Amino acid sequence: MSDLVLGLSAYYHDSSAALVAGGVPVAAAQEERFTRKRHDAGFPSLAVRSCLEQAGVTLDDVSAVAYYEDPALKFRRVLATYLGGAPRGHAAFRESLPQWLTWKRDVTTTLRRELADLGLGRVPEIHPRRHHESHAASAFFPSPYESAAVLCVDGVGEWATTTLWHGRGDSLEALQELRFPHSLGLLYSAFTYFCGFKVDSGEYKLMGLAPYGTPRYADLIRSTLIDIKVDGSFRLDMRYFEYLAGQVMTGRAFEKLFGGPRRTPESPLTEREFDLAASVQAVTEEVMLLLARTARERTGENKLCLAGGVALNCVANGKVIEEGIFDEVWVQPAAGDAGGALGSALAVALERGATRTHMGTGGDAMAGSLLGPSFTDDEIRAYLEGVGAVWTEAGSDEELAETVAGRLAESAVVGWFQGRMEFGPRALGARSILGDPRDPAMQSAMNLKIKFRESFRPFAPSVLREDAKDWFELGQDSPYMLVVAPVAQSRRIEPSPAAGDDAGLGPQGLDLLQVQRSTIPAVTHVDHSARVQTVDADASPAYHRLLTAFKERTGCPVLVNTSFNVRGEPIVHTPEDAWTCFMRTGIDVLALGRFVLEKKDQPAWQEDDDWREAIPLD
Repeated sequence: MSDLVLGLSAYYHDSSAALVAGGVPVAAAQEERFTRKRHDAGFPSLAVRSCLEQAGVTLDDVSAVAYYEDPALKFRRVLATYLGGAPRGHAAFRESLPQWLTWKRDVTTTLRRELADLGLGRVPEIHPRRHHESHAASAFFPSPYESAAVLCVDGVGEWATTTLWHGRGDSLEALQELRFPHSLGLLYSAFTYFCGFKVDSGEYKLMGLAPYGTPRYADLIRSTLIDIKVDGSFRLDMRYFEYLAGQVMTGRAFEKLFGGPRRTPESPLTEREFDLAASVQAVTEEVMLLLARTARERTGENKLCLAGGVALNCVANGKVIEEGIFDEVWVQPAAGDAGGALGSALAVALERGATRTHMGTGGDAMAGSLLGPSFTDDEIRAYLEGVGAVWTEAGSDEELAETVAGRLAESAVVGWFQGRMEFGPRALGARSILGDPRDPAMQSAMNLKIKFRESFRPFAPSVLREDAKDWFELGQDSPYMLVVAPVAQSRRIEPSPAAGDDAGLGPQGLDLLQVQRSTIPAVTHVDHSARVQTVDADASPAYHRLLTAFKERTGCPVLVNTSFNVRGEPIVHTPEDAWTCFMRTGIDVLALGRFVLEKKDQPAWQEDDDWREAIPLD
């Protein structure tokens, strides 16, 4: 195999490993999928083993190891932050200082020991890269573009929070940088925290909540919290934020500004949370559009690559595309810190002489982001026999698609487990829960009975690539479910004011969930938008066959696609994980490889609610 570089991301959140051969990603996975600990921050020992096993190699075959950030530079930022804000934050710093004075300051020694403990061969030289360089490399090098502007926006790496790069051929040139504590990602996280959600995971919820509100606080945010310049650069007024002290995001000044204390987690949502979400989302989109225009002006490129945690804000991505600032936009599917493992490996690989061999193919190098492990039919059968499951086995790929499409058309909810596991936060048709988007009750049913999460959380549509423009106002492909676009006008149903509503306003807040807005209501958000995944036959043949079979039965080339997990747990990895999720939830059918299982046929299943007690809530 070509020159191998192993990339690692660890010790903050979403630890991962990635293996690159001759500059091409061949395997990548997050540690959480193996440990079943969501956002696992530990050393990714199981992910490393998986990547090496998939390639059939050991560490003896690996020429270099890349790490996704510079620990020494990060330590200097942590120390400077404490000294600049002392004595505030003393308790948090006192807790973290022993780690920073020992292993965190010299992470490469820790990584070397952890790799050696795996017993998989000699440990190669370890190359730390800067955090935003890893993001930029993950965005540009696997992209389908020979040259492009590259924009990375997140919370913070070492010092950088926003960076602009120019990617050309096999090189990246840094052009512009914004530094901590001024961070668009941390601004968004502050509102996530204030609205009662978890930082580093609840940002998705805030984005999903935004269309239920009006941005009535947006001007207050602009005038008080963030000073936005015409080029997209900005400064935050740190008097309103507490993250420099290290333990919470907001405090009394933030509460006074927005009329009361932060929402208690799990308490009822109010109009204030709806409007706060809408307001910070509007400001985020404004900044991203200004940054995108600056990227176009500074580089002269007509294509843009995105990475960093803010690049997972698919609504903002959709706005950038809709504005037509660039002809095309490509978002790294693992845009957050997990993708840093891949980016650092690519940066080292190209520095060592690898080339972007996928250039000229018309596609990217991510293999549909299906870079995780897979399981054979024999392995699946052995597991099912061991748990006493009852199943039928499809005689062909076509029979599997026909059988499952038939059940989906009957409004069954299907757990779909096929091929290699996805890398990144999105299920893309390999570890997915699927449903019929035409069913008006499907969204609430899947949220409350299967995902065990808030009813307002929207679901994404998967659509056949060749039919996408008939169903969505989408100007380009969206294979990684990272772009929000409007549902096509021809598919919409315009709601009318509720009977007896003298103001003519119709339902408000979460009551908007009850209004059918399109012919595919289960994937249409309250603002007629949808987070679209376009499915290509070459990248995802099994999933494309299923969508095709569903279209032939129903005339609809769209399915509800959500990740195969429940709230508080990572996406399933093994047949055992899939079986457990299937049996603990209201999923009707499990398609596990070529094996199709009906819930009602399983001897171990009883029709009661006892299994709900085992579901963790976050």
